[in-house]
Amino acid sequence: MLTVHVASSVGSLGAIGVFLMFAVTGVMATDNTLIRAAYVAMGYCARLVVLPLLFAGVTSGIIQSLGTRWGLIRHYWVIAKLTLSALAIVVFLLQFDVIAYLEVWARQSDLRSAAVRSLQWRPVIHSALGLLVMLVPVALSIYKPAGLTPFGWRRWGTAPTAHA
Repeated sequence: MLTVHVASSVGSLGAIGVFLMFAVTGVMATDNTLIRAAYVAMGYCARLVVLPLLFAGVTSGIIQSLGTRWGLIRHYWVIAKLTLSALAIVVFLLQFDVIAYLEVWARQSDLRSAAVRSLQWRPVIHSALGLLVMLVPVALSIYKPAGLTPFGWRRWGTAPTAHA
């Protein structure tokens, strides 16, 4: 399970990077064929690579946490990883209408349409920010900062002491 979790979590970073590259190509390219290809590939990448890897990372992380000493709610860093990963999935799902629209637009419409220009930047901005956000869970996994939750303190039979 650890292998699945690490592979899917780090793989999602690479997949988001590829998605970002398609989004930037769609905005910056001047060749209509390249723009069309970028948005069609971006749609496939979103549906078939990014989203499955994000879900696999969260699912495998939850399963793994239940069988390790880290637990699901014992340490703040585990909760932070789960929260950030779930947030990334939600934001990505909320962008699917734009991704699908750009894909359909690239297949069927005149690419010089000014009405679509503002939409083209949304996948660039969201995927760039998503890449930064998804680096945080990777860093938390590596460094595992100290900090037990109240449940973690009860679980280990100790409580923090106040120092005066």
